[in-house]
Amino acid sequence: MGNLDGLLVTVPHKIAVCALVDHVSPAVAVSGSANALRREPDGSWSAANFDGTGFVAGLVHRGHDPAGRTVAVVGAGGAGSAIAVALLEAGVGGLRVCDRDPARLAALRDRVAERWPRPVVFSDEPDLRGADLVVNATPLGLRETDELPFSLDDLAPHAVVADIIMTPRDTELLALAAARGHRVHHGIHMLRHQIPAYLQFFGFGDALSARS
Repeated sequence: MGNLDGLLVTVPHKIAVCALVDHVSPAVAVSGSANALRREPDGSWSAANFDGTGFVAGLVHRGHDPAGRTVAVVGAGGAGSAIAVALLEAGVGGLRVCDRDPARLAALRDRVAERWPRPVVFSDEPDLRGADLVVNATPLGLRETDELPFSLDDLAPHAVVADIIMTPRDTELLALAAARGHRVHHGIHMLRHQIPAYLQFFGFGDALSARS
């Protein structure tokens, strides 16, 4: 397709597309997930992932800087793996990653271990005890009939509960967490804070600077 210069990729294709490109960013290499593809002048394709950086930037903007904090990420799929990597880059004090797919979890663990020697806890069941921030990075919550991605019973009173689902804005998880007195962080912030990176990646940085 001669007029196709790029793609934005969403669930469930973020992991699969990594096998179809010629060049990957460091974030893609470690997370194994991409959400933006760009065709280069020579016809090759490059992949990047801005989910993680967008998520962390959204946290910081809303006053939930994860640096030095203990964070639990539930879900190690396309977005969850990118978020885990970005949280490590942001200097979290401790990271726990949970996923029910043992192969996916092991692959992420191996890639992370090559770059970050400090231990990251990987498990097939969430461990939320004492966490300062808990992130739902699964699709659970998109439908009204979905079960909760994790129980809120083990959360510390100060814990922030974040969801990456954008529609509905207030998932059942966030609504229940807010009702229990937890601060919540909505999924839309992850998207809003990666849009500038998208524009830069696709070569529209000058237009963005002019408009700002």
